[in-house]
Amino acid sequence: MQDKPQKTVIDQVRFGVFEVNLETGELYRSGIRIRLQSQPFKLLAVLLEHAGEVVPRETLQHELWGTDTTVDFDHSLGIAINKLREALGDSADNPRFVETLAKRGYRFIAPVSPVEPATTEPATVSVTPATVPQFNQLSRWVIAGLAAICLALGAMLLLWSPVRAPYNIAQVTYSGHVLTNDLDVESFSSSVSDGTRLYFSLIDNGNPVLAVALIANGEISYFHLPSEIGEPLICGLSMDGSNLLVRSHLQAEPEQSIWIVPTLGGNARRVPNVLAHDATWMPDGQHLVVASGNELTVVNSNGSNPRHLLTTQGWAFWLRWSPDGRKLRFTLRDAVRQTSALWEVDADGANAHPLFDGWSQPASECCGNWTGNGRYFVFQSSHNGHHEIWAQRELHWWQWGSRNPFQITGGPLDYQAPSTTPGNSRVSFLGATSEVQLLHALPHSSAFTVFDQNLSAAVLAEFSPDGGWVAWLNMADNSLWRSRVDGSDRIELTMPPLRIFSMKWSPDNQRLAVMGIEPGKPWKIYLIDTDGGQPIAVLNENRNEADPAWSADGHSIVFGRPPDRMDNVQPKAIYQLDLESHKVVEIPGSAGLFSPRLSSDGRYIAAMPLDQKSLKLYDRVTQRWSTLTTHGVGDPTFSHDGDYLYFQDFLEPGRPIYRIAIPHGQPERIATINNLLPISAADYRLIGLAPGDLPIVTARTPEVNIYRTDLDR
Repeated sequence: MQDKPQKTVIDQVRFGVFEVNLETGELYRSGIRIRLQSQPFKLLAVLLEHAGEVVPRETLQHELWGTDTTVDFDHSLGIAINKLREALGDSADNPRFVETLAKRGYRFIAPVSPVEPATTEPATVSVTPATVPQFNQLSRWVIAGLAAICLALGAMLLLWSPVRAPYNIAQVTYSGHVLTNDLDVESFSSSVSDGTRLYFSLIDNGNPVLAVALIANGEISYFHLPSEIGEPLICGLSMDGSNLLVRSHLQAEPEQSIWIVPTLGGNARRVPNVLAHDATWMPDGQHLVVASGNELTVVNSNGSNPRHLLTTQGWAFWLRWSPDGRKLRFTLRDAVRQTSALWEVDADGANAHPLFDGWSQPASECCGNWTGNGRYFVFQSSHNGHHEIWAQRELHWWQWGSRNPFQITGGPLDYQAPSTTPGNSRVSFLGATSEVQLLHALPHSSAFTVFDQNLSAAVLAEFSPDGGWVAWLNMADNSLWRSRVDGSDRIELTMPPLRIFSMKWSPDNQRLAVMGIEPGKPWKIYLIDTDGGQPIAVLNENRNEADPAWSADGHSIVFGRPPDRMDNVQPKAIYQLDLESHKVVEIPGSAGLFSPRLSSDGRYIAAMPLDQKSLKLYDRVTQRWSTLTTHGVGDPTFSHDGDYLYFQDFLEPGRPIYRIAIPHGQPERIATINNLLPISAADYRLIGLAPGDLPIVTARTPEVNIYRTDLDR
């Protein structure tokens, strides 16, 4: 009788950027181990064993719990599935790995391949003396020549061969409070290294501080800076590692002061006569390149003798010199198309050109650095709202190989803002994740609580005027949904790649006016039927539009322009659009204001100047503007009856929420971040009012640390 073939046992498999060691029970993503509890891992192992097949629920019950264990199977399996999807970054609605088949079971749908074990023992061949051929002198020369050719080809292959992931990524810091970048609000701060230390900005008690960590053990200490340096952000490090360039980033100011901060102690000093949004040291250590508006200018380190270098078509930032000092590369931000691209220019300002023109559409690259040995150029690239680190080989004329960028990281975190170390190919970068919860105030209380299950996946919510409906954004993919308040009659109104920032209900509950953006296009205002349908742009213009607010009769919309300070060319004002005639009229006296809000009766318009340090009120009866308050103002919202304006003071510790009576009241404090306890939020934002004028906030708990890898290992 012929024996049945035995099933091959495979200990390690790979799918996507994941590797699974089935013997040790370990899951890795791009070389980083992912924690996964026992039952979810068993579930993964069963699904991988039957990849591509439907695994019935009964089979899973037997494999995970056996026949002698009594559990609430449906509940326990649901928990295991959710934890597995969370570890893989997967979604039940749009699965990439685990597919749910209703009433049947689950199926692993991604391609799975075995990881071949490394060969440890070379094959050997026994050769007896009788079989050894006798070589003559010519044969020896031929063999020597062939060996030389092989060595030459091997060396060329070594120079040509691209480095391939996965890389061994190590974590450097563990506080979770490293300041992350946010290009949408023009906040960008780099980490820099002298080889033994990393310098970066850290969130301490809600405010950015300048910090340094030892690479060897991640031990963190703080710099003591003058009070004039508000919210310090790092621009760069001098070639000898002795001085940092730091800018004082006061929110809403387009250009800030630049400071020189000694790394080994000593007094910080301001660079006189310079206001800029970024700067870097020249290779000689005696001059600076500063970016202000659309100009790159070379100045002495004391701010004297300015010399024009380059005029850019947009705002340039993240300025980095090549190791030989011959090239300067930078990120160029297009404020109209909302794109960022990497550019290069010669040291004398000549030959400015984009680096990866057409490589991604639209351009979404930024924050590039040469490695210290000049072998690679590393940068951040963003797609579908997710950031990864990429690199390009810097090949000389005599080297063969591809110059195409290759990917360094592969999630599960958002990786961004790469920095490099002198003399080698080590790269450091930020790894970020964030937990977001939607909360609302309790009636007659200063406490907040999370929304019920109907809005558990929401990151933004807006209630209809009659309080019966709610529109919200799904935090997983930024899709827009609407339903009744109890969660019934829900439908999806938009889906990626359209990204929604805000939405407002029409007075009759029939339409939503939304502020949204498609890749490579300006922010636009769309109208969407709340029963479903295509979003329709209200204006045909190649400009950014923002913050729609409905008139009381629903026949017109008041809107503004985004406060994008990188767009300092086009004027900002408040406008009214007639939805029938499409006629646009500028509100008198509104030049320089943005973020309009309209009272329910249509009499008052609230708006802010670009520095957000006051709140203005326009009375349509008297046709006059007045100043309601001189607090730092963010996200103003009218009460449902129009008698109050709620706003958040982003400049005050605790970022309190206030309300002020219309038209001449005094600010009354409603809540601070401490009212969110026991939720340990690092930041929160007022986003609207629930029925009963209960403030709604998004509470954000970020986890941001520094990671590093070596591209030559």
